[in-house]
Amino acid sequence: MRFVGDMFVGFLHAPTRRLGLAGFPILFAAGCDRDLSVLSPAGPAAQGIATLWWWMFWGGAAIFALMLALFLWLLLRPAAGRGIPARWWIVGGGLVFPLPVLAALTGAALWLGEGTLGGTASTQIEAEARMWQWTFRYPDGSETTDVLHLPAGRDVEIVVTSPDVIHSFWIPRLGGKIDAIPGHANRIVLRADAPGEYGGVCAEYCGTGHVDMSFTAVASDDWGRE
Repeated sequence: MRFVGDMFVGFLHAPTRRLGLAGFPILFAAGCDRDLSVLSPAGPAAQGIATLWWWMFWGGAAIFALMLALFLWLLLRPAAGRGIPARWWIVGGGLVFPLPVLAALTGAALWLGEGTLGGTASTQIEAEARMWQWTFRYPDGSETTDVLHLPAGRDVEIVVTSPDVIHSFWIPRLGGKIDAIPGHANRIVLRADAPGEYGGVCAEYCGTGHVDMSFTAVASDDWGRE
């Protein structure tokens, strides 16, 4: 279920920690414009995450409105609820309603996640995470530090590794996150729909330099000829 959690972390980045709960409405209003916002997707994988997030948000809002209406109904007309057996409230509200909703959301999250992690692409780029920087190696043997160059409009398979501790590779506007685990290579397929620059971070606490372990993904049409 970690994939589902990716949808919410975009609002809980450093500005939220500085502003506290009072800053949440501000970040919510500006979320689609933020460089690290999952609600400003720039690729198909990120679009799937954002779509599921909005379905969950509006679904949750509808459920809250329904519960509020029931509460007010019973508050204003207490006798109305007495005619409904307690078993109906427990079975209907505790089992019949939530189980299909949770099953549908879980299935959608797994389907979207497997689509990102299970695919392949002809272009592979290695992303090596180490305390506290990113090194990217390309098919032609070149490498860059803290700047990932991608072809725009094409699927790219990112092979994520680490020589020291567990890190996590994440470009919120392009897709979900994947762990960089010592001794193991994890893979994720991403695509930037258009040229541009997209912020990336390490999303796994990895020591005192974790907060500064960020990078920039640069997608361009002339990738490979640069």
